[in-house]
Amino acid sequence: MKNYSCVIIDDEPKAIELLSESIKELYNNINILSTFTRWQDALNTLRANNFDILLLDISMPQKSGLDILGLVPELNCEIIFVTAHSEFALDAFNVGAMGYIVKPVKDAMLTKAVNKALERIDNRKLAKVSKPERSESIINKIGIPNHKGIDYVTVDNIIFIEALKRYTRIVESGKEVLSSYNIGKYKQLVNNNLFYQVHRSYIINLNYVARYETTGIITMSNGQTIPVSKSVREDFLKLFENARK
Repeated sequence: MKNYSCVIIDDEPKAIELLSESIKELYNNINILSTFTRWQDALNTLRANNFDILLLDISMPQKSGLDILGLVPELNCEIIFVTAHSEFALDAFNVGAMGYIVKPVKDAMLTKAVNKALERIDNRKLAKVSKPERSESIINKIGIPNHKGIDYVTVDNIIFIEALKRYTRIVESGKEVLSSYNIGKYKQLVNNNLFYQVHRSYIINLNYVARYETTGIITMSNGQTIPVSKSVREDFLKLFENARK
């Protein structure tokens, strides 16, 4: 039997207790890795991103569940909102949530959402293992779905990728596409030596870097300025130093 892990965030301890009990009763292969009532305490665990499912409340003090996701755009797990408010469903799905359960949580709704999440996790892992050989012209394109269809973008032509509050912006020369998937999804799709994440909200194509300022600002070939996080500035500069050697 495959094992999975989940994290629960809800400002109400009783809600966490009830949800934890339900998960334990319904799934003996899901380990509750951590639970949090404060968003500040959850950030390190979310940024580590070493779990499969996030069960998240929407309406919480200081920051909503949607706000929390905005702080970790690189998050790559199945997100299920568990909330007393039904009116945020559209916003939830726009940020890539897989499920939306309205409290009080019923076993049937919980198992429906969790089973779907487990299926998506398994399919994603299987795709990584058994991905068939494809022609270079197909490998070099990614599909970006929207409400009207799918836009196909040539990976080499992407100048940078930016995480916005509820969307991800993929920018080419003279063209940009918006996606409801988080930036972590696109970090996986463009995972090659051309791309580098210089900031939690930006992934850049190194071939389009035009200038670096000592203040930690990059100018891209299209004139866009992008900040470089202090933690990666030294490594970023070494990329070009190594290329000259």
